[in-house]
Amino acid sequence: MAVSVASGSRNLFVGEAIYKEQGCNQSSWVSGVTFNRCTQKDLLWSLCVSKLLHVPANFQCPPVSRQQKSFRGIIALCLRNNATKFFDFAVIGSGVAGLRFALEVAKHGTVAVITKAEPHESNTNYAQGGVSAVLCPPDSVESHMQDTIIAGDYLCNEEIVRVVCTEGPDRIRELIAMGASFDHGEDGNLHLTREGGHSHDRIVHAGDMTGREIETALLQAVVKDPNIFMFEHHVALDLLTFQDGSDTVCNGVDTLNTERHEVVRFISKVTLLASGGAGHIYLTTTNPLVATGDGVAMAHRAQAVISNMEFVQFHPTALADEGLPRRPTKTRENVFLISEAVRGDGGILYNLGMKRFMPFYDDRAELAPRDVVARSIDDQLKKRNEKYVLLDISHKPREKILSHFPSIASECLKYGLNITKQPIPVVPAAHYMCGGIRAGLEGETNVKGLYVAGEVACTGLHGANRLASNSLLEALVFARRAVQPSVDHRNSCSSLDCNASNQWPRLTVSAALGRDVIDKITRTTGEIRKELQAVMWNYVGIVRSTTSLTTAEQRIAVLEAKWEDYLFHHGWKPTMVGREVCEMRNLFCCAKLVVSSALSRTESRGLHYTIDFPHLEESKRLPTIIFPCSTVNSTWSSRQLHKQAMY
Repeated sequence: MAVSVASGSRNLFVGEAIYKEQGCNQSSWVSGVTFNRCTQKDLLWSLCVSKLLHVPANFQCPPVSRQQKSFRGIIALCLRNNATKFFDFAVIGSGVAGLRFALEVAKHGTVAVITKAEPHESNTNYAQGGVSAVLCPPDSVESHMQDTIIAGDYLCNEEIVRVVCTEGPDRIRELIAMGASFDHGEDGNLHLTREGGHSHDRIVHAGDMTGREIETALLQAVVKDPNIFMFEHHVALDLLTFQDGSDTVCNGVDTLNTERHEVVRFISKVTLLASGGAGHIYLTTTNPLVATGDGVAMAHRAQAVISNMEFVQFHPTALADEGLPRRPTKTRENVFLISEAVRGDGGILYNLGMKRFMPFYDDRAELAPRDVVARSIDDQLKKRNEKYVLLDISHKPREKILSHFPSIASECLKYGLNITKQPIPVVPAAHYMCGGIRAGLEGETNVKGLYVAGEVACTGLHGANRLASNSLLEALVFARRAVQPSVDHRNSCSSLDCNASNQWPRLTVSAALGRDVIDKITRTTGEIRKELQAVMWNYVGIVRSTTSLTTAEQRIAVLEAKWEDYLFHHGWKPTMVGREVCEMRNLFCCAKLVVSSALSRTESRGLHYTIDFPHLEESKRLPTIIFPCSTVNSTWSSRQLHKQAMY
């Protein structure tokens, strides 16, 4: 019943998992929110600080006031070069999952929110459509569950689906109570829309910028919380783990402060990974540049169980720049998304011959789930040798179009396209990872002290394909569910002391190599990145085959070996770090996980469609599971940085 694989070798299991492991003085404006920027001169209420103040190491400080924060700032000036920070909770990622979790656990201790760029730069901020939830009859939890399971091609975990669909409405109400402003209809009630795969109107939205509205509301709440410290421009490098008998335990994370070019170590009793997806393993993606699979790669290296990585969702309708009247002057880092809600509101897909094609592929036509629509568009493009198709909403009233899709209308108008009169050129793009770090009902992983929420997690909700607008819902539900077990774990841990950080070797920055060498490495890494993305796009895309996947596996192995040889030939050390290089490590790691998982699934289900096994097989309706494996013969990218000296 099982075959194996893993990243790099073949140690992967397809089958039923037996899984029971259960600085601040400066302000900045982001999306109308002012928050405290924590840089190297922040005071982190660490045990090291407690020691300096002659406070016992096991002293538990109460939540601090703003006046106390100012006092901390004075002490922080004495610690500006301190490369180790101590917190009760470390949160990696500042999207909806990370911020929602941080706001709850801050009631129980100090929280570091570690974010790779600006706090708002996350997949959440780019989410257009909305959040799905059962909020009025005749809709029901059972109906939402059925839609989720059908879209997931019957690979969803039914218990998880019930939990999420049941708890979703309360999570929406919490957001509203925190200040999130969603659209209302003329009757004063929430305006609910429908998207592909849904049988009822159940999508709560704020125009076509729902993610931004939620992110803003959460950031506003975070800035008011004295126990939450935001560390922007800190790239997570590797989790800090150790073995306690047969258990792997996480005690924090190493990060790179990309503004100061310093390695900063965060020691924490609880770590939540909420770092988003891995869209940039592909050439064309809707994801922001920060989505390089850091969380999944770090967790895999830390011996966490990974699941269902073959299920990469390609959004059917990203804006096709080459079909615009005026093309952008620069290639986009991430393509502009045309929301699922456009089709939900009556948008029709045509090929360039203005022939509607979706009814020929599925009875649900444009309202079919994303995997079906993306494959249908892909088939049209290949058959007709065209570069994009057209999505037309112009038959709807102008006022309705502009009120429902203001940001889409504005973006298209920049390039001479009026969506109230002209069809929108669209093409599929990598959008969402349905697989990730395997999580239990409370966001727990097999690594003690490590919890996950959001796109980085594989909870079992999405199965083989995510239902539209279920992603923000899942993030909200699991961020909330992870709170109590995290607090319990924090309370059960013995106090950490300053020596806790010394059990892992210190990482070094690449500055010692000199500017010329670093520039060469950065340039070559960028080229290798494009090559990897091209391999994934060409061979591990919407439609796959055993030959294409095997070719991808071989080419990735050659690329990775070539890149690592280049690095070490130019003086790079195994424990050395730099942003571009560390992102490349993570991209290689995630790409290999996707390919290995895809090769192991010998059927077509949901987002994984292979021409060699074009049908569903009931006997293979099982999750793909990648268990921890030996790292002795693995590549540099597949090993934790602080363990490099051991090999």
